[in-house]
Amino acid sequence: MRLLFAGLVTVDLVQRVQRFPGADEKVQSESVDVAAGGPAANAAVTAAALGATVTLVSAVGSHPLGDLVRADLAAHGVTLIDATPDSPEPPPVSAVTVLASTGERTIVSRNAGNRQVAPVSLPEADLTLVDGHHPALAVAAARSARRLLVDAGSWRPVFAEVFPHAEVVACSGDFRHPDATDRTDAATAAAIGAPTVVITHGPEPVRWFSRAAAGETPAPRDAAGETSVPRVAAGESPVPRVAAVDTAGAGDAFHGALAVALARGDLILPDAVAYACRIAAVRVRHAGPRAWLAHLP
Repeated sequence: MRLLFAGLVTVDLVQRVQRFPGADEKVQSESVDVAAGGPAANAAVTAAALGATVTLVSAVGSHPLGDLVRADLAAHGVTLIDATPDSPEPPPVSAVTVLASTGERTIVSRNAGNRQVAPVSLPEADLTLVDGHHPALAVAAARSARRLLVDAGSWRPVFAEVFPHAEVVACSGDFRHPDATDRTDAATAAAIGAPTVVITHGPEPVRWFSRAAAGETPAPRDAAGETSVPRVAAGESPVPRVAAVDTAGAGDAFHGALAVALARGDLILPDAVAYACRIAAVRVRHAGPRAWLAHLP
């Protein structure tokens, strides 16, 4: 199973605290972890840990912080294609603070900023995930994808070009499409218009809307952007109830696991979503960006 992930890579500095600091206040952390982060990168690491052959295309550059990113990804079985290998700019840095008592987190990040990404040769893959953080890269990956999963964390203008190529769009309950008629999940799914839309709600059930029946795998779009299964099915998958220790990257773990489940092709949609929920539940039960991988089933 060959998976391609295209999108953001950051350097994540993760500190665990007993309480969040107030304005102009300092607190001591219980632990510090440094790892590659970002939606596409975290999803790629998850998929590799679940047994997929994974390539990640992103912008890292020649700054010394890029060496940390490359080493972490390589250690976790992810092949990196750097679209900006000669850029002296540091990769984006995210400061993540996790509250030890609840697993809640705060994040301060610059994300991709205005970094320009040159065209690169993309390898063939059974399924491609894009997160939209590098627009030119997202469009190129979407257009060449055999099957496309989109991680739509928040609305980005590039999604207007990407969504027509998508088989599945996965977004959160906070996602707002500018063409949605209201704030309901059904309106969001209708505005996105993909054959299948999956909407997460943190610890609450994941809702899905599909033009395929519940017992069928999602139907890829043809060249005209249509599917052969016009009817719409909808449902929800419960999220396992676990004691949250660290919620940072839980959504990314869900997307990486969903990519694996979809690429396998032997699971119907509700079962693929349920599988991704179980993997995300493992993530939130363990502290730190990488230690949880050792607890995967």
